[in-house]
Amino acid sequence: MNYFVKLGLVLLIITAIASGILAFINSITEPIIIENQKRAQVEARKDVLSKATTFVADSVNVEKKATVNNPLKKVTESSENKFYYFVGTDDDKNIVGYTFVASQYGYSSEIKTMVGVNSDLTLNKIKIIYQSETPGLGANCEAVEYSQKYELKAKHELQVDKDGGKIASLTGATITTRAITNSIREGLLNLEKAISDKKANKTEEGR
Repeated sequence: MNYFVKLGLVLLIITAIASGILAFINSITEPIIIENQKRAQVEARKDVLSKATTFVADSVNVEKKATVNNPLKKVTESSENKFYYFVGTDDDKNIVGYTFVASQYGYSSEIKTMVGVNSDLTLNKIKIIYQSETPGLGANCEAVEYSQKYELKAKHELQVDKDGGKIASLTGATITTRAITNSIREGLLNLEKAISDKKANKTEEGR
């Protein structure tokens, strides 16, 4: 009996030491990972709205989404009631467009898309900045040829062809295409609200 008790204590000590080491390594690597993600977003922002020289962060309150708890999903979709975006301006401080990150769960992963929007609220360019979809199928959403399908599209055109829209689905990956398309359309709706609220506030201030 003593043997098994000793064995259990040894395993407990080994587990505690291993957990401590992992926690220490995580405390070192996590800030680096976060900083790299921020840097990648900055570069993606410049890529999808290259005519902008300055980006200013802003946000707007939106309707809170119901939290989706699906055991088959690796993440829980955010229920936050804030929509974050950036206003892009040129050297003369004129607004040339906007950027935001659209996010929705696809077939097997959350898909994050950096979206560049022109001042007339048509899409300028998109770039997938995170996905873990099926290789050879949904993962093809990172291809330039796929992203080009969204260029100059207006909000009412953002619907997958299988749903009667103009965005051609990736072969064998309609769910992935639908998640990207719907998330961008939702983002544009939120952006419209943000711009409308800004105009309303300016009108109130001018009275």
